[in-house]
Amino acid sequence: MPNYHISHISESITRELTAILRTVKDPRVANNMVSILRVDVTRDLSYATVHITSLNGMDGAKEASKGLQNAAGYMRKQLGLALQLRHTPELRFVPDDSIAYSAHIATILNDLNRKEEPSDV
Repeated sequence: MPNYHISHISESITRELTAILRTVKDPRVANNMVSILRVDVTRDLSYATVHITSLNGMDGAKEASKGLQNAAGYMRKQLGLALQLRHTPELRFVPDDSIAYSAHIATILNDLNRKEEPSDV
């Protein structure tokens, strides 16, 4: 299967899961302000790894991933209805802290830039 087909399906799954995420009633998900960073789909379309983050930090993302894993059957069914794929991939939810890590790296780089700037005294 061509690589562009997998990336297109991955983007479609991301878009649909974002809409389905609003309908999940589990308090572990609803109370954590969860967002989907990316979706990695295997070449045979049997699994989709969904990387999520939370505004409550890594602990919130871990808690939300447990709630999402419990709702995975419901979400998979809704995803299958929305996308009409021959085989809807099994969903796996993984907490991801790449946004917090990126912010931390940006802070470090800004501090280094301030130290290197000559002072006009």
